[in-house]
Amino acid sequence: MLYKQGDVSAFAVVLGAQSLDDAVSRLDELTTVADESRQIVQVATEAQARLAVLRTSLQQRRSAVEAAVAEARRTTEALAAAHSERTGFIASLRSAKRLKTSQIASLQAVARRAEHRSDALQAAAAAAAPSAPQPVSDTSAPPVPAPPVTVGARTITVSATGYSILGRTATGLPTGWGVVAVDPSVIPLGTRMTIPGYGEGVAADTGGNVRGNTIDLWFPTPGQAGAWGRRTVTVTLH
Repeated sequence: MLYKQGDVSAFAVVLGAQSLDDAVSRLDELTTVADESRQIVQVATEAQARLAVLRTSLQQRRSAVEAAVAEARRTTEALAAAHSERTGFIASLRSAKRLKTSQIASLQAVARRAEHRSDALQAAAAAAAPSAPQPVSDTSAPPVPAPPVTVGARTITVSATGYSILGRTATGLPTGWGVVAVDPSVIPLGTRMTIPGYGEGVAADTGGNVRGNTIDLWFPTPGQAGAWGRRTVTVTLH
């Protein structure tokens, strides 16, 4: 009762005791209660300190989680933007590939027609040619008259040189009869043309020395290319 009322004076306990044993027992009980109270206070204080540490750690972890979520959101947005950009780029590449394939197919078809026409003309010329070898034409000789100009065609006077090199052209086609190297700024690639003394051809190649009104004509053998040499001819562009 004295402890609960806050009066922990040992003298008051002794005065309130009925005997010496009672006084000693009460003092012991009072000391025990006081010790237990101090232990409870100590445990509560330590628990409160641990709780404060745990709260601080929890707040730090919560902040780290929020930062990680924000970074993941930014990464997701960046990946979505990159995916959209990559999809658009792939679509443009596919469109360009289809266009390029269509252009190459058109050039190949024109080249095949020119090759067939040239083969027929060459066979006809070989059948009508005399058995004696023909001399190489002089480069100063006047140009062979061009065939009649068809509707929608135009003519251009160029310096034509024969060459005989195997390989691939600038458009990806293999070299062959009827393949003509041109300056694309003068004669666009894919243009069909008629060359006097040579036959049909198609602008399907370029060259480092082909500039301006200059063209190179492909021949199967160096001898034929040498026989052609360099000539000034008026070609008809179709």
